[in-house]
Amino acid sequence: MVQLKTDSSIEAMRETGRVVAQLLTAVREAAAVGVSLLELDEVARGVLRDAGAGSPFLNYRPHFAPTPFPAVICASVNDAIVHGIPTAYRLRDGDLVSIDAGAILDGWAGDSAISFIVGRARPADTRLVDTAYAALDAGIAAAVVGNRIGDIAHAIGTVCRGAGYGIPEGFGGHGIGRQMHEDPGVPNEGRPGRGMPLRHGLVLAIEPMLIAGGGDVFHPDRDGWTLRTDDGSRAAHAEHTVAITDSGPRILTAL
Repeated sequence: MVQLKTDSSIEAMRETGRVVAQLLTAVREAAAVGVSLLELDEVARGVLRDAGAGSPFLNYRPHFAPTPFPAVICASVNDAIVHGIPTAYRLRDGDLVSIDAGAILDGWAGDSAISFIVGRARPADTRLVDTAYAALDAGIAAAVVGNRIGDIAHAIGTVCRGAGYGIPEGFGGHGIGRQMHEDPGVPNEGRPGRGMPLRHGLVLAIEPMLIAGGGDVFHPDRDGWTLRTDDGSRAAHAEHTVAITDSGPRILTAL
């Protein structure tokens, strides 16, 4: 069931979103050649602890997962699209990293993701990451009262497909509020003018995911969580929690 948020609830979610933004900023600053993914998770835990916030990721177990998620961030490297479990892997020069993170503060959830390159960047990777953010911007721009879910999906898909990238089939954004995952789903490709109308108070996590090789197929890793590109090409992921308001979209997970 879709739940519209009051203006005061949106303000509360903004405070949660600010914690998520601080977490991602700290992780990005800590990410360097030789730093392990587990060390990045520890940085994130410290930000949550200092803010008095919890993690919606830690111990989360959706229907497909063989085990509860053991960390507070998803750390997906190179051909990993999303849901990467932080491990002892140490970052290497040129790695493309996607960090997805959330927070729960005063009962409200926030969710956001960034992608970046460690050390020297290959032009192809820079283009992929830039396109992920461009697709996110396009999706947010379409998140206005009077549009529909399909308008957000179409805006994201147009940017991704126009750049020649694949879109993981069946994965996209979602509603968010008291729970990290709420209705409605927000696909990363679709037809404009279709789907649920967008109304003041609807809060969505908008999150394009791109596959560099141009295909849409992926497979689960042996850990049962990480999703990897079938062709071994690199992937990027960008996300913000966004409130739809009568005065336009409001990004809740910005600093």
